[in-house]
Amino acid sequence: MRVAQAEFTIVSVPYTHRENSAQVNRDGVTDVIVKLTTDDGLVGWGESCSGSNVESVLEVLNACRPMLIGRNPWNRDAIWHDCFRNDLWFYRESIFNLAYPGIDIALWDLCGKAAGQPIYNLLGGLRRREVRYFYYLSYSDLDTLRRECRDGVERGYTQFYRKVGVDFEQELAAMAIIREEIGPRGFIQLDGNESWTVAEAARNLAALDRWNVGYAEQPVPSQPIENMLELKSKTQVPLAFNEGLWRVDRVMEVIRRRAADYLVFGPYWVGTIANFHRLSHEAAVEGLVVNKHTHGELGIFAAANQHVLLTLPRINGGNQQTAQMMQDDVVTTTIPIAAGPSWGIPEGPGLGIEVDEEKVAKYHTNYLALGQYLPYQLDRMGQEDPGWRVPPKP
Repeated sequence: MRVAQAEFTIVSVPYTHRENSAQVNRDGVTDVIVKLTTDDGLVGWGESCSGSNVESVLEVLNACRPMLIGRNPWNRDAIWHDCFRNDLWFYRESIFNLAYPGIDIALWDLCGKAAGQPIYNLLGGLRRREVRYFYYLSYSDLDTLRRECRDGVERGYTQFYRKVGVDFEQELAAMAIIREEIGPRGFIQLDGNESWTVAEAARNLAALDRWNVGYAEQPVPSQPIENMLELKSKTQVPLAFNEGLWRVDRVMEVIRRRAADYLVFGPYWVGTIANFHRLSHEAAVEGLVVNKHTHGELGIFAAANQHVLLTLPRINGGNQQTAQMMQDDVVTTTIPIAAGPSWGIPEGPGLGIEVDEEKVAKYHTNYLALGQYLPYQLDRMGQEDPGWRVPPKP
């Protein structure tokens, strides 16, 4: 079995509503779909994250093509080494780590299909029979927030996620509503996207913890790591590290220095499923908990992570997802977390999902017409300069 063909297709799939935070204002997911075909006719699917510029991600994949064609998919680590080290991507590691998982996932899918086994069996087998995910509360008006909380409770969610770091008074009012609606046992995940100083975070978390914060994700800048270490000494709220985990060595430093209680990351941050798997086991040895991160994802990447999470020793019950807010997907069957909080054991070999190539073509056309769903909105820029105007679209 050898890789005979590699196809990379950019797609843009819209959200049902805008994703807002102190860092991101985005209307959908733009990713690169990877299709690898072997010389004996097997097809493996993968998905690369767009980051801030999807064309640059596409060029990483194109640069890997010469080292991919003709290779044995079982030699995944060797293929990664040749692409990362010999093509000198360690000079631009973060963009490589966003792109390469598309190839890596497709290689795992091929190996699973060739062996007639699901990916979780190739990773050592099951540790659990289901994985639970959070309800993503939008950063919107308080009436909408209350409706969303009630919807989540009705659908069986037990962990709820909301952004903070934009308007603290509104966030205090929001916390009161969330706790009232989800009850005393519901777990609240707050994400500050590095928006506060250490002093602000210590004060603000003390106020927010009146409603029992489950954990606070990256309330202060991740670099230097001493920001989180100092905050950890000043707050009783459990802390989650997210921004800053975009390299293997950074994840290892956070684990070894115990700079957080939770690690929020995934293959897009460390380049491969194997790296994510190994680092998650290392975190468990140190008594830390892993929560799978999302940058916005479609069903291919969601399925790949579901397989990994089923095998990990210590995970959180509110793993991240955006399936709940997608208008559509590129897979033929709706994935379980599009409608509810849990996902069981995928059936079938490899990823256990089928890709709808007509939808891939449809959302590639959408990308060609509208471009990438960028993580920002220009009308929110230039606040310091009243003379600046948003430039017209070309």
